[in-house]
Amino acid sequence: MDFNVKKLASDAGVFFSRAVQFTEEKLGQAEKTELDAHFENLLGRADSTKNWTEKILRQTEVLLQPNPSARIEEFLYEKLDRKIPSRITNGELLGQYMIEAASEFGPGTPYGSTLIKVGEAQRHLGAADRDFIQSSMINFLTPLRNFLEGDWKTISKERRLLENRRLDLDACKARLKKAKAAEAKAAATPDFQETRPRNYVLSASASAAEQELRLTQAGFDHQAEVTRLLLEGISSTHTNHLRCLHEFVEAQATYYAQCYQYTLDLQKLLSR
Repeated sequence: MDFNVKKLASDAGVFFSRAVQFTEEKLGQAEKTELDAHFENLLGRADSTKNWTEKILRQTEVLLQPNPSARIEEFLYEKLDRKIPSRITNGELLGQYMIEAASEFGPGTPYGSTLIKVGEAQRHLGAADRDFIQSSMINFLTPLRNFLEGDWKTISKERRLLENRRLDLDACKARLKKAKAAEAKAAATPDFQETRPRNYVLSASASAAEQELRLTQAGFDHQAEVTRLLLEGISSTHTNHLRCLHEFVEAQATYYAQCYQYTLDLQKLLSR
């Protein structure tokens, strides 16, 4: 229990120190360690990748499933880690209606026989639509979603840690600056009755601040390197998404070619 209380007090002190540093920076009352230009470019590239991946993902979902209610249902199934039930496509449903109508109107009548032919074609179109949706979900949307829910969460976590290390570092720099300023002031205006003890305390305070700064600097440098490596991995993400984009276009080309062939065959069949 004592250990937990001490840790809680220590964590509260660190949090307070970061809050003070952050507030003073916003007010322009404290100096801030800036990251180098290359690192900033990596951050901007990562943010851009995340934002555009989200937009492309969402709009592709709309393309594949225009019905917002169906998208919400699929989202809930996914979050509950349950299999999404097979859903009949609009084309298949239309074909089914046409064939059922033909049986009622009479399949031997001109209208009924044509309904059967068109209905069968619509069912083929609906099946092609289903294949295109499934292929796009697996080969295109899933990799994009995996990046957002996996790699990006890791990057975000390490970036938050880096920002905390940076706040700790700048807070240490501020404390060292104050300790050295107090030491210099004491040396300039000595109190002859308490010079040695006071100077000793101030010197020890500055020395402790320097040691703390060295440790904090090392922690910041290590976290910066970890974060940099993750950000540079965005290049691999682009390569992976490029491959997925090619597969999406291939699936789309196959889908439209099938649709064209089905409708062309139907048109020839009806013209006989």
